[in-house]
Amino acid sequence: MGIPVKEFIVSNPFNCMKLVLFFSIGSVLLSSCGQNGEEFYTPEADKNELAKIAVSNDKTLPNVLIIGDSISIGYTPFVIKQLEGKANVSRVNTNCGDTNKGLKNIKQWLGDTKWDVIHYNFGLHDLCYRHPDSKVSGNRDKVNGKIAVPLDQYRNNMEIITETLKATDAKLIFALTTVVPEGEAGRFAGDEIKYNGAAAKVMKKYGVAINDLHALSSSFKKDMFVRSGNVHYTKKGSGKLGTQVSSLIEKKIK
Repeated sequence: MGIPVKEFIVSNPFNCMKLVLFFSIGSVLLSSCGQNGEEFYTPEADKNELAKIAVSNDKTLPNVLIIGDSISIGYTPFVIKQLEGKANVSRVNTNCGDTNKGLKNIKQWLGDTKWDVIHYNFGLHDLCYRHPDSKVSGNRDKVNGKIAVPLDQYRNNMEIITETLKATDAKLIFALTTVVPEGEAGRFAGDEIKYNGAAAKVMKKYGVAINDLHALSSSFKKDMFVRSGNVHYTKKGSGKLGTQVSSLIEKKIK
């Protein structure tokens, strides 16, 4: 008997037709909360995309796992579309947040699937400043808030997470954190460069390939972003990110 599946009927984000999508029960990964039991902020548009993500179960194809924040939620549908017939692309069914959440949940996210390629990222939530009294989404407040994960702790967390992923024998790709624009409520523009530098040293140590989404997103025009001072992308921007992610994954599965 094959692996049992659940059947869902949802709107295809690419052509508005109704499709029947099959989710392997062994591959649909459960949502998990961040610190203090709260989910990390995810825009409604990205939540809607997350609900539409389908996990194919073609045993003749390699298995790919995407781990990351809401930026990765935005580009995952494009990766699935571009790698259709080439790989079973899965994504953790939650905003993976910062490295503290990653440490708590990484083994659960991996599950018992044999992954051929894992594309992952942490950083955007690590460098974010938050204050419990802030009314801004995600409690962001870079004036009165406290940084989520200091740089040294981030690097240590990345070492542990990467060691865990290396143990799966999957081919790894780490995506550098995308650009932080001026005017972001809880993040200082330029901090992502420091965090990317720390992550790059970890990746060099463990021989992990790097996907420079920071350079790509830094080249984006205004119409690629949801709005000024926002780290999130329009469909056009997410599509550009997804194309680069797909290209590097395809090279690994070949």
